[in-house]
Amino acid sequence: MSGRLSGKVAIVTGAASGIGRASAILFAREGASVVAFDRSPDVHETAKLVEGAGGKARALTGDAGEEGDIVDLVEKAKSEFGGLHVMFANAGITGGVRGGFFDATPDQWAEVLRVNLIGPFLAVKHAAPAIRESGGGAIVCTASVAGLRSGAGPAQYSASKAGVINLVQTAAQQLAGTNVRVNAVLPGLTETGMTKPMYDGARAAGKEDRIGQLNPLLRGGEPEEIAAAALFLASDEASYVNGQALAVDGGLSSSHPTSRPPGDPNRPSS
Repeated sequence: MSGRLSGKVAIVTGAASGIGRASAILFAREGASVVAFDRSPDVHETAKLVEGAGGKARALTGDAGEEGDIVDLVEKAKSEFGGLHVMFANAGITGGVRGGFFDATPDQWAEVLRVNLIGPFLAVKHAAPAIRESGGGAIVCTASVAGLRSGAGPAQYSASKAGVINLVQTAAQQLAGTNVRVNAVLPGLTETGMTKPMYDGARAAGKEDRIGQLNPLLRGGEPEEIAAAALFLASDEASYVNGQALAVDGGLSSSHPTSRPPGDPNRPSS
């Protein structure tokens, strides 16, 4: 343990599984006291994993898109651990919309935006004053490479994540002079609870080796890899990084979609 968050208090939303759980465990390993938050009761298992590894954690259930729940979450961090230094607003949903662009309803769009965009807004709104009171720190929001351009997720999900990218830019400006930094991490395809059906389907069809083949690393990501990027943005190592969107996607967003020739994936096209 290098202690990059030693003495810090961190909130992680969406902490019941995937990127959130991996981040809660990593943040605690790096010295943070962690408040793990999710609407799923599995968040209590995350807290047990942290404590089993010798870390400090508390679990709280609630809705990341409900203001009262976020107010209570921030107050829980302050009352349990004496302050707040890091908010990782990671909770998100796809909306479960099957079919194409025109199959989604306004209600489905509204729910995705409520959780994925209003949720991070509420996290910034209520965490920033507490972080400032504690001497400064960082807010990290989970966006997605789907927020950069079409082709990496359903329309409503992509639009919500594009909003998160702009949100961190706007919030960084609004918080000028407060010593509170706001950045976003943009995962590419990563195996989480959200993507589990796709991964399970590919494995059942014997096509697991095709997962992530559109990025230069030719594979999907692991939650721990996204957590490591979030840790960097949350730590003092990123003390001069503010208002930025860090893609962690195996290089997917470095290019427009293209086809590769058969055989050696490194062989240039003719």
